[in-house]
Amino acid sequence: MKLYSSIGPNPRVILTLLKEGNIDIPIQEVDLLGGENRREPYTSINPGGQLPALELDSGLVIAEVLAVGQYLDATHGAGLFGEGEQLAETLMWYQRVQLEIIEPMANSFRYGPGLETFKDRMHCIPEAAPGLAEKAKGGLKWLDGLIAGREWIIPDRYSFVDLYAYCLIDFFAKFGQPLDGAPNVEALLARVGQRPAAQATA
Repeated sequence: MKLYSSIGPNPRVILTLLKEGNIDIPIQEVDLLGGENRREPYTSINPGGQLPALELDSGLVIAEVLAVGQYLDATHGAGLFGEGEQLAETLMWYQRVQLEIIEPMANSFRYGPGLETFKDRMHCIPEAAPGLAEKAKGGLKWLDGLIAGREWIIPDRYSFVDLYAYCLIDFFAKFGQPLDGAPNVEALLARVGQRPAAQATA
C-alpha cells in the first residue's frame, strides 16, 4: 500500500486521518505546484490527476478524498466514520458540508485567487468567483446555526466530517474566504485545530 500525497487541503485531510488513527504507510510526494499530477507517469496511476490517491497491494488505486478516507478508516480502525447508522450519518454530513460550503469555496478560489495556477489545468469561470464566495458564506452561516451548542458537527462524536471541514476551510480562509458571521463554525475549527493530529499536519 502506498499513498500519493502533496501539499494542499485534500492531501492534508488524509495525512491528518493517518495521524488520528496511528496509521503508518509509505508516502510518495507528488509535485502539485509543478503540475506533476497532471502528466505521466502519475496520470497512468490516477487518470483524474487528483491528489491524494491510495495504491493498494492488489494494484487498485483509490482516488477521491472521501473514498480514500473511508477505506483507510475501515481497514485500520481509525474510528472516524463508524458503521451502519453512524456511517450513513457521517456520509450525510460530509455531503452537506461538501455541497453547501466546500464546493463553492473551492471553485471561488480556483476561479479567483488561484486562477493563475488553475487556468491551464481546468475550465475556469473568473466571473463566477464572487458569487461562489457568497454561496460559501451562506453555507457557513447555515451550518453555524445547525451546530449551535454542539462540540462537533455530528452532535455526539468527532468524525471525518470535522476533520475534512477543518482542513478545507482552514486552507481557503487564507485566500479570501473569512469566517465572519459563523462563530460556532470558527469555534469548532479551533477545537479540531487543537488536536495533536491536526497540529502535526499544519
